[in-house]
Amino acid sequence: MKKDDICFMSAVDMLEKIKTQELTSQEIAETVIERIEKVNAIINAFCTPTFELAREMAKSSDEKVKKGGKLGIIEGIPTSLKDEYLTKGIKTTFGSKLFENFVPLEDDITVKRIKEEGCVILGKTNLPAFGYKGVTDNKIFGATKNPWDLERTPGGSSGGAGAAVTSGISPLALGSDGGGSIRIPSSFSGVYGIKPSFGRIPHDTMATSGAIGTLVHKGPLVRYVRDAALILDVIVGEDDADRYSLPKPNYSFLEKLNETPQNLKIGYSMDLGFVTIIDPEVEKSILDSVQKFEEFEWSIENNKRIKIKDADRVLQTFWFSGFDQSMMNLPQTEGKVEENIQYMVDIASKFTVKDLKWADLQRERIYQEICAHFKMFDILITPTLACPAFKLGTDWAHEIDGKDVSSDALAWQPYTYPFNLSGHPAASIPCGWSKDGLPIGMQIVGKRLDDLTVLQVSQAFEEIAPWQDKRPNL
Repeated sequence: MKKDDICFMSAVDMLEKIKTQELTSQEIAETVIERIEKVNAIINAFCTPTFELAREMAKSSDEKVKKGGKLGIIEGIPTSLKDEYLTKGIKTTFGSKLFENFVPLEDDITVKRIKEEGCVILGKTNLPAFGYKGVTDNKIFGATKNPWDLERTPGGSSGGAGAAVTSGISPLALGSDGGGSIRIPSSFSGVYGIKPSFGRIPHDTMATSGAIGTLVHKGPLVRYVRDAALILDVIVGEDDADRYSLPKPNYSFLEKLNETPQNLKIGYSMDLGFVTIIDPEVEKSILDSVQKFEEFEWSIENNKRIKIKDADRVLQTFWFSGFDQSMMNLPQTEGKVEENIQYMVDIASKFTVKDLKWADLQRERIYQEICAHFKMFDILITPTLACPAFKLGTDWAHEIDGKDVSSDALAWQPYTYPFNLSGHPAASIPCGWSKDGLPIGMQIVGKRLDDLTVLQVSQAFEEIAPWQDKRPNL
């Protein structure tokens, strides 16, 4: 087997080979590390590699296999962590100069769970400071590049994770999503990413994250849908540290993944009632992809009744005020706080109680509008983003379909953040390619707590429209 084929192999397939020792965890880890050393110099996806730790963990997994010990769910599988996951003894910077040398004394909940199930930690992946925006660069590590076009962004804020997965240097990657930060890089980088229902994966930083905490979902970015189901089986489930966290389902996502739903009703929307600009290539890819679901004899309908209002203003009210509260607890050192974060804090300082209560109420109305869709349909399909990846060096798209959108920082990502406000499960799956060879993502949204159907629909689409044969030329 060629080394690159190992690097691009499904984590589920890796696990089976590790169990039989057809491939050892150590062999896989060394092969992936070798590719990281080659590729990361080009794309800058990993900011803090942990290769010696990975070797130790891989050796431990192989010894466990040889001794006939009880194996973890992801035993021996190379895994990366967005550089905001607290990891004991490993530098965790949050992409900010304020935490450039911070080394946590404890693991967060998710890290504890993946360690208990035998993962091999490759290192930390790059993000913008505190994950505040939808592209990936910071003052410590610089910019991450899109593997499909090195002059374009891979998206963000989990941009290092998305670039690593599509480049074959991280079979499993964990990110987070407060306004699209898993789905944006999944779309721009051409991988599968899912933010489960809010509460599925607990946070132990809720008290320090302010209003942002109720927007953020942790989740995986992977090359295969089944790999997302695999790691979700590890990381979902309640914890007392997070009062919003939900009990673990009484079934395995992976075991139920191939149970294709019957009589499914799919509603799609190209505008959610408020989107006015979309790239024609994106629009065509989504409309073509939706029709492919007819193969499963599912009903498909354009839902023109869904009308989401004021989602951008609501998001910014929560986002800005959340950063305002979070930054109050940090040492403000001159030159270390990004200008855009300070800008958000300055705006939030002018919010009134009336502004905040309006946002609370409108957020509930957005939730109700999305729930109204799910009274008629089982799934909602939209584009993930309004355009393919744009150039490095800017925080948002300045032109879509020949129209100037430079004054609207959210014009390129209107489809993602409504579902952070509502908490519904949402995934992005590759569904097409632009004329410039850039991936296009389709968003699959499910009913609250119905993460399983989102995964099953994603798996069904992957089977009829696989994308994994394409690899960036690095």
